[in-house]
Amino acid sequence: MSIRTLIVDDSAVVRQVLSAVLGAAPGIEVIGTAADPVRAMTLMRRSWPDVIVTDIELRGMDGLAFVKQVMATRPTPIVVCSTLVGPGARAGLAVLAAGAVAAVAKPASGLKRYLEADSGHIVPAVRAAAAGPVRRPERPADPARTPGPGERPIVAIGTSTGGTQALERVLTALPARSPAVVVVQHMPEKFTAAFAERMNGLCAVEVREAADGDRVRDGLVLVAPGGRHLELLSDPMAGYRVRVFDGPPVNRHRPSVDVLFRSVAKAAGPAALGVIMTGMGDDGARGLLEMRRAGATTVAQDEATCVVHGMPKEAVAIGAVEREVPLPAIAEVIRSHG
Repeated sequence: MSIRTLIVDDSAVVRQVLSAVLGAAPGIEVIGTAADPVRAMTLMRRSWPDVIVTDIELRGMDGLAFVKQVMATRPTPIVVCSTLVGPGARAGLAVLAAGAVAAVAKPASGLKRYLEADSGHIVPAVRAAAAGPVRRPERPADPARTPGPGERPIVAIGTSTGGTQALERVLTALPARSPAVVVVQHMPEKFTAAFAERMNGLCAVEVREAADGDRVRDGLVLVAPGGRHLELLSDPMAGYRVRVFDGPPVNRHRPSVDVLFRSVAKAAGPAALGVIMTGMGDDGARGLLEMRRAGATTVAQDEATCVVHGMPKEAVAIGAVEREVPLPAIAEVIRSHG
């Protein structure tokens, strides 16, 4: 049975040469190539490879972070092929500690000629990776280690016109032990507190209007106050907390979905799930794209179930969305993220 291999490298030449070298080796099948981790994760969700060959220097997310994301999502044999993994190189040691099974060096110049001539290293590395046990990442001895900033699952939701009804449908379907959720719903000042209070009475999760400095935790939904922006921040003690602040409108809105999503991209990266739902305009589209580039999972409510498809449509148009889902399925997406 062939070893199904995915190649991740931002160099088109390297992708082409590695595809040719590995594809010509008996027992190895190249099932796809990707220029960056975001595209790689999209391909992997469709068809998970037996072995991943990746560089360290990648667009949008470095290879070390990509290795860590893969090992946290679904441990898979990974061979790193990079100019940064010579003997004793810190980068090579770091990727091996993160869970990669092998690190193969490549030169800074003459890559095509080198890779073609040096297939005797990369081909056995892929075969050995597929045959051996998956290496678990090295972890501190304390099994009760508290997840650090950027490691806890977090869900960010942005919505506008039609959003109060859509949020009710989603939030009432969440169990009490759901991942933490932060929400921007375009709503006038003073209305958000009443909305959060009403949702709190209907939901198994706790729902409340966010206050500056609130800690974010599982089973809690924080709703941005009307007339103020909401950001997610890393907190060494709590994992995440929120910042509620005044500021000029962004995309004509305060709170703005873009402000929230951009902060989530920075604070949480691959640990985040971004959800853009029914609403008019384009607020949130560019912020969701930043989340996707940071390795987050991103979904949009589909057109058929939106009151207004404006915000999800704009996000899809710029490549910010991995998949579109109907409103009834969004709660399940959130539950599975935890």
